[in-house]
Amino acid sequence: MSTERILFSRPHRAQRELANLEAVLGSDHSHGDGPFTAAATAKLKAITEAPHALLTTSCTSALEMAGLLLELGPDDEVIVPSFAFTSTATSMALRGATCVFADIDPATGNLDPAAVARVVTPRTKAVVVIHYGGVAADMAGLLELAAAHGFAVVEDNAHGLGGRWRGRPLGTLGTLGTLSFHDTKNVHCGEGGALLLRDEILMARAEIIREKGTDRARFLRGAVDKYSWQDIGSSYLPSELNAAVLDAQLDEFDLIQTGRHRVWHAYATALPEWARRNDIRLMTVPEDRAHTAHLYYLRAPSEQLRDDLIRHLAGLGVSAPFHYVPLDSSPAGLKLGRTPVPCAHSAEFSATVLRLPLWPDLTDEQVERVIDAVTAFTV
Repeated sequence: MSTERILFSRPHRAQRELANLEAVLGSDHSHGDGPFTAAATAKLKAITEAPHALLTTSCTSALEMAGLLLELGPDDEVIVPSFAFTSTATSMALRGATCVFADIDPATGNLDPAAVARVVTPRTKAVVVIHYGGVAADMAGLLELAAAHGFAVVEDNAHGLGGRWRGRPLGTLGTLGTLSFHDTKNVHCGEGGALLLRDEILMARAEIIREKGTDRARFLRGAVDKYSWQDIGSSYLPSELNAAVLDAQLDEFDLIQTGRHRVWHAYATALPEWARRNDIRLMTVPEDRAHTAHLYYLRAPSEQLRDDLIRHLAGLGVSAPFHYVPLDSSPAGLKLGRTPVPCAHSAEFSATVLRLPLWPDLTDEQVERVIDAVTAFTV
């Protein structure tokens, strides 16, 4: 049996990546909005069923564009989950809005609609929801609150490309959706992202914001004879080199997802009895949601036991990291946000969660090594 260290994540290599890159480098078009941008965008729209999609330099960039499109300012509040990556909050704080941290549902790690309801105020302009691990949040409750109070819903769908809630694609349920193509994500181009939109008016402005505030996209389509400065914006358009890699990855989306689900189901099948004996909580997926196998996590009875398990696995050559530090307790969170109701579930989830290696090219032998290493641990 191999003793090579099993990494937590390794980017998938798609077959056409090098050929696509050579095509870009051999052309006179390596900046953005070329043929690979168009091809990758079309494939994303097919997967997500989104009427509109714009590739961006990152998911963070897409979230920043969402903040601009919603015209957030210092008088506004944006509700965000405390258990989230920093981009979820900093993209909103960048517009001057106050981040209001809300607690999660401990069963999924996702924003809890009941917690959101407790912190809504007349200043609430948006809520940003992540679909943790590619498992949809309780969108029924969140969309109901949004309709009742008139705020926007932004889906930070960094984990959820291809996931569904009650048959509907993640990233298209709210006002705006964002995707990540960082190399730790299911589909990647090193660094990249996308903004998903349904509204024609928002789409028209998003094109301008993405292109440094100009109407260059309309110029490229022949709608105007020259382009000029129209609005605020920034450089959110990725190069054709990134788009070329993404296009190759999207060609293999089904293959990638099959590989990831193979690993996820191996863990879900092998670990329940061990988990029961050791008071470990395993990742679960509600019946009305189709997940993306982005993560497979465990939750230990305590932070000490979680850390002991991480060290145990490391000693057997298995990388199994913890995850987010709650935003409400972070230095920037204390400065740029407020927490009207303590986020106790977020703190507990953060202190007890660890993630097992999960990438599509893990061999069956490696998966068995991970399972053997996990089940050799006893509380």
